[in-house]
Amino acid sequence: MKFSVSSALLQRQLSAISGVIMSSPVVPILENFLFVLEDGKLIASASDLQTSITTEIEVDTQDTGSVAVPAKILLDTLKSLPEQPVTFSIDEEHKSVEITSNTGHYKLAGENADEFPKIAQADSKLNIALSSDILGKAIGNTIFATSNDELRPAMTGIYIQFKEDHTLFVATDGHRLIRYKREDVVGGGDPMTMIIPKKSLGLLRSTLPNDPVEVHAEFSDSNAFFSFDDIKMVCRLIDERFPDYENAIPTDNPNVLTIDRVSLLNSLKRLAIYANKSTNQIRLKMTAAGTLQIFAEDLDFSNEANEALACEYQGDDLEIGFNAKFVIEMLSNITAKEIKIEMSTPNKAGILKPTEKIDNGDILMLVMPVMLNTYA
Repeated sequence: MKFSVSSALLQRQLSAISGVIMSSPVVPILENFLFVLEDGKLIASASDLQTSITTEIEVDTQDTGSVAVPAKILLDTLKSLPEQPVTFSIDEEHKSVEITSNTGHYKLAGENADEFPKIAQADSKLNIALSSDILGKAIGNTIFATSNDELRPAMTGIYIQFKEDHTLFVATDGHRLIRYKREDVVGGGDPMTMIIPKKSLGLLRSTLPNDPVEVHAEFSDSNAFFSFDDIKMVCRLIDERFPDYENAIPTDNPNVLTIDRVSLLNSLKRLAIYANKSTNQIRLKMTAAGTLQIFAEDLDFSNEANEALACEYQGDDLEIGFNAKFVIEMLSNITAKEIKIEMSTPNKAGILKPTEKIDNGDILMLVMPVMLNTYA
């Protein structure tokens, strides 16, 4: 079989789906792109068994057929070529792939397409359409709080609850929890929940175009399907029970700190330099005087720093420790001008929220405290 295509177009489309390919997969065939020619189109796929991504490319061909092509060598070749038409000639019997450009000729060994894993087809229980920028925000606002602990697989993904009038996106690693609510994304039918793996959603987010487009999403008992432009993604859901996160969110938080988000973020970035590198602990001291004092210290190296920030504070005098890295990530992933931190005691979680409601939803961020060191 034979086809011709723009080298730049092919390189761009293959790069968009190549993120799913692992360097040393358990199944060697997964180091390849699957090429399928049909109806004047090249359908290219990549997979790691958990996630599969497919793109369709218009090519000049009258042929049909399929072959698996080594991904790395093909992409490296295309990246080094200037924009020009390239022709692929594939010997289906011997699985050899020949690429002809204006100035050169390249030959590489393909593999049998039948060995490539079958990509699941949609058998959906729920269908929704949403804007790519909304989906990107939902992923970006939660994915950083997912766990990397494979012993707790439920926490290695984002938990999604589709309800009649809103949708919740939840992530936790046991030390922090993010609950992101969108009122403009609704299931429309019976409530449905699922856990989508972190890697899959990270790939999806990186593949979404910069300009908003409509994303069509379908969900079955075992898979999630996303499609937009010429891209289709299928990812296997995590078949585990998500923690009962609602009971982890404290409701009685009488001590409330209100402060400029950027001022607090920049202060924490400076003070984190002086914090202990294993605990990243910073200490917040709040009084009714309207000043927040923040301390960082690394006793091992005799490093210490402190700053005072203007704020509004209502409640009892309170001193509490947090992991600076966690709070910095939270503050970096919201855009509100002001935020408030609701607290009760030094050994209970703090709740971080924007002071104003975000567009068509809201976000709640929970961070567990760290035990305070003894300061001189």
